[in-house]
Amino acid sequence: MTSIFNEFFNLGKDNREPAKIEYMNEYNPDQNNVKIIAKIYGRVQGVGFRFTTVQLAKELGINGFVRNEEDGSVYVEASAKKEPMESFIVGLAKGPSPSADVKKVTIEYDDSLENYQGFTNQD
Repeated sequence: MTSIFNEFFNLGKDNREPAKIEYMNEYNPDQNNVKIIAKIYGRVQGVGFRFTTVQLAKELGINGFVRNEEDGSVYVEASAKKEPMESFIVGLAKGPSPSADVKKVTIEYDDSLENYQGFTNQD
């Protein structure tokens, strides 16, 4: 069953152009881990976005969580090394779900976030 899900969720993901990414501030290069708060806007609820975000995070070794917001956006808190985090941000902007249509992603670096263990979907 896993291969069916993998095939579906990887459908066309490499062919998509990432949505606009707005960086609200700069990351602290003195930190070992990069910690972000991301808000993703567009058609991102009801399309498997959170489920596929968890899968993407696990593939890249990202820790944190994802949840839906009342305004229709998706909220992510995440921590990881710089290179995997950059890939994760681009993955969010492309929309990890083939049914998503991401219009914009805002990224705020926040050193005060906790160091999460694993990555979860907060319903």
